[in-house]
Amino acid sequence: MSEIKQNIKYVIFLSVVAALGGFLFGYDTAVISGTINQVSTLFSLDSIQTGWFVGCALIGSIFGVSVGGVLSDKFGRKKTMIFSAFMFSVSALGCAISPTFNQLVVYRIIGGIGIGVVSIISPMYISEVSIPKYRGSLVSLYQLAVTVGFLGAYLVNFFLLNLSVSGYIPGSEMMTRIFVTDVWRAMFGAEAIPALLFLLIIFPIPESPRWLVIRNHESKAEKILLRILRDKDDVRFQIDDIKSLSSREGKSEWSLIFKPGIFRAILIGAAIAILGQFMGVNAVLYYGPEIFQKSGLSSGDSLFYQVLVGLVNTITTIIALIIIDKVGRKKLVYWGVSGMIISLIAIGFYFMKGSQMGLSSVYLLIFFLFYIFACAISICAVIWVLLSEMYPTKVRGVAMSIAGLSLWIGTYLIGQLTPWMLEHLKPQGTFFLFALMCIPYMWIVWKKIPETAGKSLEEIERIWIKE
Repeated sequence: MSEIKQNIKYVIFLSVVAALGGFLFGYDTAVISGTINQVSTLFSLDSIQTGWFVGCALIGSIFGVSVGGVLSDKFGRKKTMIFSAFMFSVSALGCAISPTFNQLVVYRIIGGIGIGVVSIISPMYISEVSIPKYRGSLVSLYQLAVTVGFLGAYLVNFFLLNLSVSGYIPGSEMMTRIFVTDVWRAMFGAEAIPALLFLLIIFPIPESPRWLVIRNHESKAEKILLRILRDKDDVRFQIDDIKSLSSREGKSEWSLIFKPGIFRAILIGAAIAILGQFMGVNAVLYYGPEIFQKSGLSSGDSLFYQVLVGLVNTITTIIALIIIDKVGRKKLVYWGVSGMIISLIAIGFYFMKGSQMGLSSVYLLIFFLFYIFACAISICAVIWVLLSEMYPTKVRGVAMSIAGLSLWIGTYLIGQLTPWMLEHLKPQGTFFLFALMCIPYMWIVWKKIPETAGKSLEEIERIWIKE
């Protein structure tokens, strides 16, 4: 296949459009951090209601990831992305104008559905339109967009909070209410801008050519692939390869899931998705402020630490994006997870012996940021790349839904269990446990997952079918 003829600029454009869904994922997830106190005060929420306000979007996410793959396999990747963009838009505008707490929760759940759907559809679409040589970097654009979304939410919250302090916003009484009195409404509502942009720019992009071939729309797929590959022989080879695998797999999509090699791939994908959460990824992000408070760092500006974490996360993801296709998925995991183990043990050691040894709380901050670096350059960057390329086109949506559901269940469990672990295992025991959970993850990647860098999706599919 001639690399000179390939239209990499067009592929990058399609990937950036799909990756915007990742930005909305990150923004919608992180924006809640700046609204909790205001919403709790306005609606007189008790601790249980506050927890429900924070966690209700997760219910939507679990539902979204459960149906997203089925929708994408039935209606196509593009239409499913449009659905997720619509969910984000409705959620943002609805949260901004909600008169009651119950309505606010409903709109947060709608946003959660958008998160769940886009978390599997965006990387899947990018994977299916990509060129093998650059697929890892292009799918990593999605994870980069998620981290930029986190950082964007922190910065928007900071800007709007400072704006509200001035107490004067030109315009109507409603504008004053949204931007001054109830500034949390503006924080939620600001998401409508990228959400509506995402909704608009999806329409001009084409459907996934691989999905079109599977659904017997060969002529449409041929036109799209010709624009990407720019060589009729390469396009013909690609289409014939997809059709050949599809015909060998049979007509029943659900029976294909239970085919030995494919079922093994699905189990492995689900295992690394859920294990990643028990290595402390979201626990560290969710409960970082509480951990800092116990270490004495809370005397500083907590927003500064949030932004610092966001910057490290974003910069590291850019590095991962650049090197993932050159280094390979597995080596990144080996290096990054090794760094995670070192940093987690160091953090646990700080809580166990730090006060006795007179260690400064800056020691904790350094290893906390090193953990973020090691995590962002490895499992955070690699997980969606692997999941988007591990499965046959025919069942990629359903298979990614299963893996995505495992990831969200892990996220929910770690969110619920971390406070209990911090209390009963103490911080040191909690971080030592996270370090221990890194070992089976690395073993699975070492022994059970083939290196996929540089291989076409059809070549990867054959690896699993042969096993």
